[in-house]
Amino acid sequence: MSGSYIPLLILFSVSIVNAIGMSVASHILNPRRPTPVKEMPYESGMMPLGDTRQRFSVKFYLVAISFIVFDLETVFLIPWAVDLQTLGWSVFGAVSLFVLLLALGLVYEWKKGGLEWE
Repeated sequence: MSGSYIPLLILFSVSIVNAIGMSVASHILNPRRPTPVKEMPYESGMMPLGDTRQRFSVKFYLVAISFIVFDLETVFLIPWAVDLQTLGWSVFGAVSLFVLLLALGLVYEWKKGGLEWE
């Protein structure tokens, strides 16, 4: 039974040797010539404003999480909308409850000021 694992071990060892070899080759073959322009952080082609290690507001993360939640909503609603006629009224009620809960969450976030940028 251990003979059946030999091809897998060969594959893993070749992968590890390949990864280490590529890392070493890129380190050796890549000339390092630092210049002030190369060391400057890239910000969409604009000159950097202030420190690059600044802290972001919590509201930034709240808006990002809200975007992910409402983006996932569409992932769940599109298959339901495609097969709407064959699923029946029980699924329609479940999806309506789902959308209602998401709408209540959006209203709550809006009232708390989670969508405001300052």
